[in-house]
Amino acid sequence: MAVSPGVSDADGAAPAPSSASPSSSAAPATAVLDETVETRGIEPVPDHERRGRVRELFPTWVAANISVLLLTMGAGLVVFNGLNFWQVLLAAAVAGSVSFGLVGLLSVSGKWGGAPGAMLSRATFGVRGNYFPGMILWVARFGWETINAVTGAYAVLTVLRLLFGVRSSTPLIVVTLLLFVGVTFLVSGMGRKVLNLCNTWSTYFFGLFTVLVLGYLVTTMDWADVFSRPAGSTAMLIAGVGTIAAGGISWIPTGPDFARYLPHSAEGRKIFGTTVSGALLVLVPMVLMGGVMSVKDPALAKTDDPVSFLGEALPMWLAVPYLVIAVIGMLLINSLSMYSAGFTAQTMGVKLPRAWAVSVNAVISLVGGLLLMLVAKSFYGSFISFLSLLAVSFSAWVGVYGIDMLRRRNRAVRYDPAGLVDTSRTSRYWYVGGYCWQAMTAWGIALLLGLAFTKCDWFTGPLVSTWIGENGLGWAATALLAALLYAALPVPREGEPAASVPASREGEPAARTVRG
Repeated sequence: MAVSPGVSDADGAAPAPSSASPSSSAAPATAVLDETVETRGIEPVPDHERRGRVRELFPTWVAANISVLLLTMGAGLVVFNGLNFWQVLLAAAVAGSVSFGLVGLLSVSGKWGGAPGAMLSRATFGVRGNYFPGMILWVARFGWETINAVTGAYAVLTVLRLLFGVRSSTPLIVVTLLLFVGVTFLVSGMGRKVLNLCNTWSTYFFGLFTVLVLGYLVTTMDWADVFSRPAGSTAMLIAGVGTIAAGGISWIPTGPDFARYLPHSAEGRKIFGTTVSGALLVLVPMVLMGGVMSVKDPALAKTDDPVSFLGEALPMWLAVPYLVIAVIGMLLINSLSMYSAGFTAQTMGVKLPRAWAVSVNAVISLVGGLLLMLVAKSFYGSFISFLSLLAVSFSAWVGVYGIDMLRRRNRAVRYDPAGLVDTSRTSRYWYVGGYCWQAMTAWGIALLLGLAFTKCDWFTGPLVSTWIGENGLGWAATALLAALLYAALPVPREGEPAASVPASREGEPAARTVRG
């Protein structure tokens, strides 16, 4: 029985390269990585293209957290949750470690299968079953991109006001948001190579200006006032951890997307460590800075414009360059999100190349951004409500996918490339009628229960008065229940591995699978 190329053996070592001549197959495929615009879609990356380095993940997860929204969230921990300095620090450290720890752990599956998370999820839920969690993840991605686009547009508007005295207006909001989304679409469409370059430089510049802001706060804040605040309740601390963790949880299904070019020899613990350290380097200082700023100006946690306060809290010589770097950071966050959204769109059946599949998300984030900036009454309220629902919807997927990963860790064939691209009845992951009923059952029940524990501006579940609901732990209960249910149900039986067939190129139909 033949094993498809690109699948590691039990100890994670890469199999021997194909015997195809360099001039016939290796050269054209390698050229994909040498191009400025990445052309590979959702098909698994073959071994000879696995030239990524684990260290490339560090600037990726630094850039994923370059968001002034973390300042607003840190302020919310002080103003709404009543936490003191040390509790804000603890909440940020725990939330970042847990959420991005899960990102790092599940990113290892990208190394195993060489495919995006949305594609590998077919092996968990079945070819057809994957559409259900995939659709929810896709919709949640729309919301996240909308929030990021609005924040970036607000930052641009604030810079225009500080430098030129230009006041915000409806036409200016439309133009600013359109330009922001347009640039995001351009960067995300160009792909992995351009994203890695942008992430690296943004890490350097944002790190420099963050140190300057921290220095300014150290010398100007009334630290006696900061440290004299009483501690908040344990319940509010736990809820604060959940609020901060929700942002990291939203990146978990995306993790494999950025690890799929890593060779099989890449160590899982290094992937984990690099992911967590990159995220914490930015997340903890940003949340803490927001908390400290809110002691002097509580309006930071309540403003409809989440970044305009920086123009008041910082001197112009520092506020303007910091906001410019923040705009670049928000562009990169949205570009990373749209990059992965393109894979999700293709997995959901959008018949477009990856670079154009992201246009669907770009249009939706533009429309949603206009509604949020021109119609919504409270940005912070809408943002926190979205995070609450986002955490639950992603956690149900995480619980099931995580158990599926554990079951694959010692298999000779962890993911079958030909089976992943085959959407017909011959697919190894067809299960029963295209559905893995065990995964679907665990996911569905956990999702409904998680929503029952959730309360936000738009929705109140029937179990919010319980200890789990009052402490904001619906997301944790969702992931745990999904994992336990899936682990308790009978182990799904996959089909036989397919014979070695070439993975389809982007825009081409997948090759028919031949049973070995």
